[in-house]
Amino acid sequence: MSDTGDTGRREGGRDGIRGAALGRAPVPLSVLDLVTVGAGSTAHAALRTSVEIARLAESRGYHRHWVAEHHSMPGVASSSPAVILAHLAAHTSRIRLGSGGVMLPNHAPLAVAEQFGTLEALAPGRIDLGLGRAPGTDPRTAAALRGSGRLDEAADEFPRSLSELIRFLDDDFPDGHPYARVHAVPGPVQGPAGRPPIWLLGSSGFSARLAGELGLPFAYAHHFSAAGTLPALDLYRQSFRPSAVLDAPYAVIGVAALAADTAAQARAEVLTGALAMLRLRSGRPGLIPTPQEAAAYPYSPLEREFIEGRLVDIVHGTPDEVRSGLDDLAKRTGADELMLTANAHGGEARLRSYGLIADAYGLPVEAPAAG
Repeated sequence: MSDTGDTGRREGGRDGIRGAALGRAPVPLSVLDLVTVGAGSTAHAALRTSVEIARLAESRGYHRHWVAEHHSMPGVASSSPAVILAHLAAHTSRIRLGSGGVMLPNHAPLAVAEQFGTLEALAPGRIDLGLGRAPGTDPRTAAALRGSGRLDEAADEFPRSLSELIRFLDDDFPDGHPYARVHAVPGPVQGPAGRPPIWLLGSSGFSARLAGELGLPFAYAHHFSAAGTLPALDLYRQSFRPSAVLDAPYAVIGVAALAADTAAQARAEVLTGALAMLRLRSGRPGLIPTPQEAAAYPYSPLEREFIEGRLVDIVHGTPDEVRSGLDDLAKRTGADELMLTANAHGGEARLRSYGLIADAYGLPVEAPAAG
């Protein structure tokens, strides 16, 4: 860990990127909220739970709360991260809020700059703009989002779109550029204005290398692509070039983690998310099943193999077991921050998990406002 990173933790992350490791946590802890909708529940209830999780996270010293963009998935209510973040900003006062992430190929860069400029104006100094190059959905839905003529542009156009977005946020297109007189509002054209830090997200080496080359913070999706974590982080660190944003690499990993009062309860809860993923991968997306439904499901041998493979990569169990698993993961990966996502049927189980993990690490009951 670099001296800069350690200083950032002690000082509460005043650069807007580095967090503070509180209590006995080895690194800063954060939340990735998928705003899951359980069978028998509603999107309204899921969004209400998201507010409750953000408030709990803020009060217990979690560094940030991100929401992810997904489309055409009945069990996920986070198709519009900017809208959700505005709502969360109205119900919190200190915790950083951001996208984990906005899938840039689905949007015009100017639209993203306007949305996150607005968020920055609503919650100055608290907004993160995490960007991904995947669609966050299936090809047919991606076509409906973008228009079928743009489907093949995603990978090749991402660096160009990213550069364009940054220029809109900074309002610095050069003279003679077609967009030199186009301004993202709210933004610098109105006077001195902050702007959210940009993060690159990924589950492969593409974004890892690009984040390193641009000197940006990087977030890796360990929670659904665990096998590629170490290679991606190594590539990010090897590719890193100091920038005006960072003088040393800063890497977050998303971690599927759920704590319960007993190991059996934790397994019952994470099994619901694993079954939902099995159905999604099988072309049968739906609401997150109940623990009873997940336990009674007639798994075939291949399905059971898939499920057990998923559970291996979810840190779950009693609070002490989860703390031990997270400690080990932080040590093995060298991650600068762990972003925990609890994918389960009920909001109460997810809220309980974040509270138990905070207790296990001795996080403060009411965290002081960051400097």
